[in-house]
Amino acid sequence: EADLFSLSHNESKLYLIPTSEVTLTNFVRDEVVKQSDLPIKLTAHTPCFRSEAGSYGKDTRGMIRQHQFDKVEMVQIVHPDKSYEALEEMVSHAEFILTSLELPYRLLSLCTADMGFGAAKTFDLEVWLPSQNTYREISSVSNCEAFQARRLKARFKSEDGKNLFLHTLNGSGLAV
Repeated sequence: EADLFSLSHNESKLYLIPTSEVTLTNFVRDEVVKQSDLPIKLTAHTPCFRSEAGSYGKDTRGMIRQHQFDKVEMVQIVHPDKSYEALEEMVSHAEFILTSLELPYRLLSLCTADMGFGAAKTFDLEVWLPSQNTYREISSVSNCEAFQARRLKARFKSEDGKNLFLHTLNGSGLAV
């Protein structure tokens, strides 16, 4: 909570979103989705707010931290057998934008220590900034497998009638 902006209203504590990922994945909270409805692909363009306690404006692991920025978030909710295929598809969407803009970039596969807590696999796309003589993260795409789905109780009905957990993926289209 230290990195979240909050305010109080009528004895309630309200928060500004740090990312639209949570909002989008909650569309399937407490749901049992039909396999025929998969994959579910969602996107949002939102302002994001992070207090970045102690690091505002600083270079932290290749990112310049800001309190507010706009971001296009991509989310896919998929059958577990399709989650790594979906991860590649989402990375290709971010790469398409960078290629179309003719921006030099590199794709990094993150080690466990650099991934988010719930991620099973994460790729970062970094753009070359000549004025800084370095690469900077512009997009991050993660497969959380069933980690978020367990907490959301987001399931699908298998062909043999069992309720199994979905896989969730998220990524920034490009944060600016």
